[in-house]
Amino acid sequence: MLAAVIAAVVAFVPVSQAAHHNSKKHHPRVLRVGKWKGIPGHYKSIQAAINAAKPGDWILVGPGDYHERADHRKHRGPQPSHTPAGLIISKSKIHLRGMNRGKVVVDGTKPGSPKCSRKAKNQDFGVKGSDGKPLGRNGILAWKANGVSIDNLTACNFLAGAGSAGNEIWWNGGDGGGKIGLHNLEGSYLTSTSTFYKDASTAASYAIFSSNASGGSWDHMYASNMSDSNYYIGACQQVCNQVVDHVWSQYSAQGYSGTNAGGRLVIKNSEFDHNQGGFTAGALNNDDWPSPQNGACPNNGTGPITHTYSCWVFQHNYVHDNNNPNVPGAGIASVVPVGTGLLLYGGRNNTLRDNRFVRNGAWAVAFLTYPDSETPPADAVAAHADCRGGVNLGPPSNACVYDDWGNAVLHNTFGGNGWFKQKASPTGSNSSNGDIGEITTFNAETNCYHNNVEQGGGQVTTSPAGLQQSKPVCDRHKVPGNGNTTMTNDVVCDSQAIGAAIGNSTPCSPGSYYPRKTKTVMPPVPRGLKSMPNPCKGVPANPWCRK
Repeated sequence: MLAAVIAAVVAFVPVSQAAHHNSKKHHPRVLRVGKWKGIPGHYKSIQAAINAAKPGDWILVGPGDYHERADHRKHRGPQPSHTPAGLIISKSKIHLRGMNRGKVVVDGTKPGSPKCSRKAKNQDFGVKGSDGKPLGRNGILAWKANGVSIDNLTACNFLAGAGSAGNEIWWNGGDGGGKIGLHNLEGSYLTSTSTFYKDASTAASYAIFSSNASGGSWDHMYASNMSDSNYYIGACQQVCNQVVDHVWSQYSAQGYSGTNAGGRLVIKNSEFDHNQGGFTAGALNNDDWPSPQNGACPNNGTGPITHTYSCWVFQHNYVHDNNNPNVPGAGIASVVPVGTGLLLYGGRNNTLRDNRFVRNGAWAVAFLTYPDSETPPADAVAAHADCRGGVNLGPPSNACVYDDWGNAVLHNTFGGNGWFKQKASPTGSNSSNGDIGEITTFNAETNCYHNNVEQGGGQVTTSPAGLQQSKPVCDRHKVPGNGNTTMTNDVVCDSQAIGAAIGNSTPCSPGSYYPRKTKTVMPPVPRGLKSMPNPCKGVPANPWCRK
């Protein structure tokens, strides 16, 4: 009993008084923000507690609407000036935890505004950059800090601008640097959304984001209303080493996106619905270098789940009703084909197994060759990483073509997909819509398909037809590309991307049917999202968490 009292007193004493000056080892402390069950903490702002914390410390946050503004300080933090954030964690092993998921809110709107306000006058578009334009804002930014955990809170309304911004919660290991700069992240029981949309230039971009990071987990999360994607894992090459478990994703351009992310990466037990596209991953020749996206196990190893060459696994997920064009959209994400459950563009050596794909109007699963016409950053060119893993077409486009190969689609259940085809006329370009579509270009390792079923009976529909019969073996033997001009035409019509590039805004045959955007809708967060069952779990004894 005496030991518990002493521990509680130490946790309650201000940081300067609790330090053990004669000890070489730092004993984790608990810094408390706000109030919990009538017991006050010592800090009114979360950033103040972060500033006082040392590696290994816990920061507990009581219910409140926290309009944090670290980016409005004269000295904004160690991150680049174009990456402003309301909260900045740059020390390793900091544990930030809310005491109630729905009632601890890190809010990007102006101080004094109602919680996550929809009104334009209440939005904070960030400080101005050197060009005089607002940079936008990030929410919680863990900058090159290992072992940072963020749990049991909500983040909202951190908007994009002229800088690298618009990310609600971001573990950033050095975005654009081509190297891993952060290890062992952890996030759980997080809600991330935006209620405000004016146009693509200021729309919230990513809800839960990790870049140039290796190792960690995300679980029990909800995200919505993003112009790019709700969850993003990128620029981690073949050393991602991350698990995504029990997340829910809605009402965004992409429910998930992952660029040049492979190796050991598992997405499981999650739901993706009512997005423009449910789940996308693939290869790009951009600042998330080096490419490509490759789910093969490092060092020619064997995956512990698949017992094959593939360590990137998408399993036990529910992907349904991703037919929504009326979502925020910006950049390449805005042209994701509407009605696609899962899209792999130029992706290779990935495994999709034991999932349910239901009522996705275009394709439940689509594999595409992708010609990326982006200009890679100078540091990627200097490192000889320009178009790595792809084929450069040369002038005048210099597009980098990434083909898809070595992917396995196994033991999945399909139902009611490809229904856009029924809405099109016989002359419309919807003939490839269905359960699975594949476009390959080069002579390369085969994709493979077996033991997939249609719920309620019937045949799994594929384009080209008969993929389960023609490509059932997953041994990476080489096969010629199929071209699949029928599906290519349908993808062009659906996304309108290529048509817009050549000055044709309607690259579709008469009678085609793909939903088009009429407005942007920002639904509220669902009620009843569960908070962490015991927010004191693992926390040293303190007045809010008595042992």
